[in-house]
Amino acid sequence: MPYLIEGETGDWEVVIGLEVHAQIVSEAKLFSGAATGFGAEPNTQVSLVDAAMPGMLPVINGYCVEQAVRTGLGLKAQVNLHSVFERKNYFYADLPQGYQISQYQQPLVGEGTVVLDLADGSSREVGIERLHMEQDAGKSLHDRDPGRTFIDLNRSGIALMEIVSRPDLRSPEEAGLYLRKVRSIMRYLGTCDGNMEQGSLRCDVNVSVRKAGETDLRTRTETKNVNSVRFVMQAIAHEAERQVAAYESGGTVEQETRLFDPDRGETRAMRAKEFAHDYRYFPDPDLLPLDLTEDYIARIRATLPELPDEKKQRFMAEFGLSAYDAGVLVADRETADFYEAVARGRDAKTAANWVISNLFGALNRKGLSIAESPVSAENLGRLLDLIAADTISGRIAKEVFEVMVETGGDAGSIVEEKGLRQITDTAEIEAAIDKVIAENPDQVAKFRGGNEKIAGWFVGQVMKATGGKANPKLVGGLLKEKLRN
Repeated sequence: MPYLIEGETGDWEVVIGLEVHAQIVSEAKLFSGAATGFGAEPNTQVSLVDAAMPGMLPVINGYCVEQAVRTGLGLKAQVNLHSVFERKNYFYADLPQGYQISQYQQPLVGEGTVVLDLADGSSREVGIERLHMEQDAGKSLHDRDPGRTFIDLNRSGIALMEIVSRPDLRSPEEAGLYLRKVRSIMRYLGTCDGNMEQGSLRCDVNVSVRKAGETDLRTRTETKNVNSVRFVMQAIAHEAERQVAAYESGGTVEQETRLFDPDRGETRAMRAKEFAHDYRYFPDPDLLPLDLTEDYIARIRATLPELPDEKKQRFMAEFGLSAYDAGVLVADRETADFYEAVARGRDAKTAANWVISNLFGALNRKGLSIAESPVSAENLGRLLDLIAADTISGRIAKEVFEVMVETGGDAGSIVEEKGLRQITDTAEIEAAIDKVIAENPDQVAKFRGGNEKIAGWFVGQVMKATGGKANPKLVGGLLKEKLRN
């Protein structure tokens, strides 16, 4: 079902485009050798270039260029052999140069595509308009003194990639899927860590609305620097409703820059939206054009890892997984690697169920990532081996797993220490069955009177009598045989 907002005059469609600002994984800044580590004391990672001291000249960081090219290739985008750095002129207290070195008319990367896996099992493409490189600004600190603002230039000059989508997104949910997918691709590539809490991934959200069936775009607003997927979705939902209400009341929507207030779940106006000519772009006279070769791009392409879409298709073909399960498992590279280590040489669907249901559930309860899992892939695999060998039942396995989560212990050792090995001795199981049958003559009579569904009750009683250790398949077969005699 399309996402539509119901108004008094009819339904409205939402049109969304995202500008993702991704910090490039690099130990040095884009135009200087200053460090980029997060959490350093203010103004301790600032070179003379970053502080815009007179006479200081930028020198391009070749590794950052390589990382941006890798990202462009991962987005199935056209890498331009010729690109130009330009000065984007505006004043802000934490922008020491008075301009930002960016790319405008001739970006490093052109059009590309991101595939979204939708909730109904279908997929569709979202266009990438461009990826360009630019330097970050510093940071204004408003909470250090009640009457003054301080400036931290540690971020000044850090290398960013701005990934601009086409206005192809049509709902908050699609925007969330898109942002997660782009982040996943960059994490696979190792070009951005995607940590929105630390500011290494931020998003500007462009939203407009139009009557269902219209083809022309109406006026858009841009909500700046949203720092979580959830907030992006909330900002879109609120801004779309606000614009619909404005049109429905006979008003207009102004092209403006807005901010999102997560405490109130609403957007607020900041300033009139600038146009490109307001920034007086011109080629940076201190930087030569960036000219690449086909061989350079081919060498980078040869180093690309298997990306989420390709890995998903392989998991479906090789392991027989559903599109949904494969999509969940490849969303994060560490999860995909974990699953593959568990599944290799074992029943792949069983492994997927344990990772998605049991492991994810335990990690969510504890607030841990897959990298912090107390249960290693090797240890989870050993647990599945114990089930496959009928050493323990599925029910006992869940008990063992909970102990593994709490202690990080080995599955086999836990089974032996707690005496949880499954009973497969036919004589011992028959003794338990005989006792249950002898103690429940009324239930036996019901079974023999035609109510064979009651056999399940008998299985439960035998399992209870054996502490859940009896092999359920053996119990079921022996029970029916004895109840019928």
